[in-house]
Amino acid sequence: MDGAEPEEGSNQEVDVTTTRSILESFTESQEVRELIGNLRGAFGDLVTREMATEKFIGIMDKYQEQPHLLDRHLEWMMNSLLDIARDKGSPPLLVHLAFKFLYIITKVRGYKRFLPLFPHEVPDLQPVLYMLGEQNPKDSETWETRYMLLLWLSMICLIPFDLARFDGNLISEEGQTCMPTMDHILQIAKCYLVVSDKARDAAAVLVSKFIVRLDVKQKRMADFLDWTLAMLSKSSFQTMEGTVVMNGMLQALAQLFKHGKREDCLPYAATVLECLDNCKLSESNQMVLRKLGMKLVQRLGLTFVKPKVAKWRYQRGCRSLAANLQAQGSVVQNQVVTAAANEDDDEEEYDIPGEIENVVEQLLVGLKDKDTIVRWSAAKGIGRITGRLPKELADDVIGSLLDCFR
Repeated sequence: MDGAEPEEGSNQEVDVTTTRSILESFTESQEVRELIGNLRGAFGDLVTREMATEKFIGIMDKYQEQPHLLDRHLEWMMNSLLDIARDKGSPPLLVHLAFKFLYIITKVRGYKRFLPLFPHEVPDLQPVLYMLGEQNPKDSETWETRYMLLLWLSMICLIPFDLARFDGNLISEEGQTCMPTMDHILQIAKCYLVVSDKARDAAAVLVSKFIVRLDVKQKRMADFLDWTLAMLSKSSFQTMEGTVVMNGMLQALAQLFKHGKREDCLPYAATVLECLDNCKLSESNQMVLRKLGMKLVQRLGLTFVKPKVAKWRYQRGCRSLAANLQAQGSVVQNQVVTAAANEDDDEEEYDIPGEIENVVEQLLVGLKDKDTIVRWSAAKGIGRITGRLPKELADDVIGSLLDCFR
């Protein structure tokens, strides 16, 4: 009997594991519909509101390992919750609850998958700007609302119309001058890049979508980059406030150099790299800042070199499987040699900026960081940048990399 007990226990563990791994669909769909539908009646009572929230979190957490099962249901869940948020008759507490439910979904599925589902028509712009204007950036109870509104605004910013068309008459009835829509959005982004909650991450996403717009980059990109570099220069990672500010600036710059076009970002890359050098992030004890520094260095390096896959990475040979099987070994070998020779002849020569040496050096230093996530970011950067370099320079990078093992 004693010998049978462990076996029974192990069977139970197998059953639990199996249960967690055999989810095939979002089985709580109807239950979630009822939960969302009952929010209007549940938000007023604290106990009922918290019970509904905990129940929703419990359902969503089951799909942390298989979040793709939610994909077919994301749109109706979002629309149901946004209907509550957009209803002018909804009290602020109910609106916050709806956005909190939205955040819980994005936490499981990830905002990148969720982002394209936001409604992003022209009529959505002013209501979202108004709701953001009603928020208190320092209210710790409603940060989910601000986070979701900023993500929503980042999608609305993709509308293909010049923002000046939304300004109309900038002189109000009281005779005061109203702020242009472009400046209003930029002011919101700057405001939330320096907060300490999750809204800062969404503000960085907003910047990456907004600043690269054709009308915005022509008028505001240079000024925005000057502002971020000035904020970085006067902040110190040795204080809590400075760490918060640097986190926001680094996120914004990393996102901007990731999503912006190379020709738009290249004129500013050297200045940003110089400012980043002066920050000496490698000396910081804040892992997040060092990781963001690696991400930004990587993005700057990819901006300096042309987006071209180095031909030395391939040795194509004969591409036809049937030809490979039928041809003589010597014939195939001759084709390989000929293809390689042609690629050497076709390789375009272009100058590699001197900043690349600085970038690679910083990434090599990042490989020795004490935190895995920083080393990982540095490793990805070295791989991506080296893949764009001529063979001679790539050999030098590999040599420096191998020296790290000595």
